[in-house]
Amino acid sequence: MNIITRDIPPRTVWALEQAGIHPLLAQLYAARGVKSAEELDDALGKLLPPSTLLGADSAAVMLVDAIAQDKRLCVVADYDCDGATACAVAVRGLRMLGARHVNYLVPDRVVDGYGLTAPISQRVKDQGADVLITVDNGIASIEGVARARALGLQVLVTDHHLPVSESPDADVIVNPNQHGCEFESKSIAGVGVMFYVLLALRAELRRRGRFDAASQPKLDVLLPLVALGTVADVVKLDANNRRLVAQGLKRVRAGAMPPGLSALFTAAGRNSAAATTFDFGFALGPRINAAGRLSDMTLGIECLLTDDAGRADELAKTLDGINRERRVIEGDMRDQAMEIVESLFDEGDEPPPAICVFDPDFHEGVVGIVASRIKDKLHRPSFVFAASQAPGKEHELKGSGRSIPGFHLRDALDLVAKRYPGVLLRFGGHAMAAGCTIHEDGLDAFEQGFTEVAQEWLDAATLQRRLETDGPLDPKYMRIDLVDTLHKEVWGQGFAAPTFSEEVEVVSQRLVGEKHLQLKLKHQGQPVDGIWFGHTDPLPPRVKLAFRLDADEWNGVRRVRFLVEGAEG
Repeated sequence: MNIITRDIPPRTVWALEQAGIHPLLAQLYAARGVKSAEELDDALGKLLPPSTLLGADSAAVMLVDAIAQDKRLCVVADYDCDGATACAVAVRGLRMLGARHVNYLVPDRVVDGYGLTAPISQRVKDQGADVLITVDNGIASIEGVARARALGLQVLVTDHHLPVSESPDADVIVNPNQHGCEFESKSIAGVGVMFYVLLALRAELRRRGRFDAASQPKLDVLLPLVALGTVADVVKLDANNRRLVAQGLKRVRAGAMPPGLSALFTAAGRNSAAATTFDFGFALGPRINAAGRLSDMTLGIECLLTDDAGRADELAKTLDGINRERRVIEGDMRDQAMEIVESLFDEGDEPPPAICVFDPDFHEGVVGIVASRIKDKLHRPSFVFAASQAPGKEHELKGSGRSIPGFHLRDALDLVAKRYPGVLLRFGGHAMAAGCTIHEDGLDAFEQGFTEVAQEWLDAATLQRRLETDGPLDPKYMRIDLVDTLHKEVWGQGFAAPTFSEEVEVVSQRLVGEKHLQLKLKHQGQPVDGIWFGHTDPLPPRVKLAFRLDADEWNGVRRVRFLVEGAEG
């Protein structure tokens, strides 16, 4: 691993300090591209205006008219946390703004696959809906939208995924990544797009005199859900996304959140009063996602929709149980997958430029997580396939991939599809994560094509694992109050949590739980505890470590400790 230090522009640091930013935070912000204190203002008034999101105003007019005509609305969700929170935001928000008939439908990962399909449109029509609203999907659903329109449904597509060459023939499309949209936050999550549609809808209702600024419904109660979905979907935390997340976190810490969120914090053993982005990404998000992976995402959506604390507690416990089952399945699959991967190259040799793994016993709901684990371990673009469990699709394989910086996964799939026509039945995704469906006979061709693209696109520098850090840590900042300050900030994708690096002395080390390395270190002459989760190889007496700051509690006393992220060499 090559540990490098981010560039920290001194003039920017000085300017931020002069604006009243703590010196340590000023360094961290400057290294992440923040140029002024104004960018750090998370006030709601600083959010980008909905009017700049192409289609939002048209969607508002369409929805106001539908509400006025008492039409029946059906939200078609996706089966991940972004889709679940977007669905909950849509249903709650539309009801707050006067819609009397709002229902939702969430596809089954196994039976329906991804997106709005023609059969789903038929089910929406059969339920008696007049208006179909997609959240976190739909931009690639050409056939599904066409069927819905043919059935007489009005269709509003809200999505954030990259468009394909052809756009669906919906009544209105709201997607910051569609051609001609000047909305600056291209990385907004699906739940954020739906929240913006609601802001535009409320503005249209104001224009029509339904209420004024003082009496209008307060949509900010939805921000805890927006924050959860945004963090869980691992979208880039640009300034606008950070504001959405910061506002959601403030409300969660104050206890102002739906009962389902509160119950999920309890089920996960986390303290909502000190909630962090880590809680959203690694505690609540996985519990919602587990429902879509192994069971029915309706459980997750109902947990976020219910206002009954008892029902919320029951659903949160169910989701926690499903997540425990998911971890067992994932662990078994990861072990199997790593055995297959290790057979692909000799010990001591470099792994191949791309990894492709399949086993008939793999569960399709967990392939993405396992692909992520392989990518993390080997630093290679990785795809994991499982046999489809959908009726009539038994000869298809469903794959999920994860990538490394410098390798755009969706573009790679697009190139494989062009070079090997017919191999990819369906595909889609982003730069760092993508999915596809292939025929079982096409696995060898896919692996060959995927490897070819990786060989062409990846050079030695890209294949070298690099860990960006904030450099040495001044000992004066090793204080519990600063650890708490750092934890309260909004960190995540594209705005990485603070990670420091320097050479330390390893005083002692031992394994705990058979898979974690517990350390006694000396940092600039000062003793400090450390732990490296998931690492078992011993360290030399002196080593350059990359580490994050954490608080460890023992007998009621809180002390700073290092969470090790990597070692150079």
